[in-house]
Amino acid sequence: MQEGVVQLLGDAGIRLTYDRRGYRPALSLPEFEAKILKPQNIVEMLDAGSRDLGFAGADWVAEKSVDLVELVDTCLDPVRIVAAADHRFLVDGRAPRTRFVVATEYEKLTTEWLLTHGLDARIVRSYGATEVFPPEDADCVVDNTATGATLKANGLTIFDELMRSSTRLYAHPRSLEDKAKRPVIEHFALLIRSVLDARQRVMLEVNVSSEQLEAVVEVLPCMREPTISPLHGAGGFAVKAAVPRTDLPALIRRIKEAGGSDIVISQLAQIVP
Repeated sequence: MQEGVVQLLGDAGIRLTYDRRGYRPALSLPEFEAKILKPQNIVEMLDAGSRDLGFAGADWVAEKSVDLVELVDTCLDPVRIVAAADHRFLVDGRAPRTRFVVATEYEKLTTEWLLTHGLDARIVRSYGATEVFPPEDADCVVDNTATGATLKANGLTIFDELMRSSTRLYAHPRSLEDKAKRPVIEHFALLIRSVLDARQRVMLEVNVSSEQLEAVVEVLPCMREPTISPLHGAGGFAVKAAVPRTDLPALIRRIKEAGGSDIVISQLAQIVP
């Protein structure tokens, strides 16, 4: 999580300067004091009100059952919270109705899952490496996974999904009620969103004749309206628009069919509405 958040801040123009121990980096934004903590602790500090703003996983916000305001879903570090077990433990692909043992770091989420499905189990609290508990020390696990590869490597089969999570920016509700803090927090969130939005788009530039200008503009999925500039010598127009990255393969074909030429694609750093 830390690497992705640091890269996100850097792309937003927010520089971090680390102290000797590396836990209290100074941000290039003068209004902020920063501290690096484990995601679980970030959630607890935000809930306690000792911190106003923090990046944490949605899974730990749910596990701690805290009242925080989600400002931005960065979509970084996507994981699923799943139940997994050796296939021999399962009955028709599900947990048995007999009493069993489940190992997890997510005690609250697991308790809710057990109650929802009417399952009878004893929870064993794990502190990392949950996947190694079965079969000797637990019958199944509730754990987070990005690809399921680690669970599979330990002979475990995913048989249920509790929730999906990612790294998100949270604020304490009282901090947003503070007239002095709110604009600072909102500006910080704006900077973060500007990078995330830019990562989803590219800048597309295309030349087109006067006769085919409207046809090309018609196929461009721009944010509002494209920027249009005349070419030298009345040779037509240059059209520029920030377009979704995932649309590019089909979009380039449509632009060419509409009469566009000399298409140039470039990366965007930030998009601020």
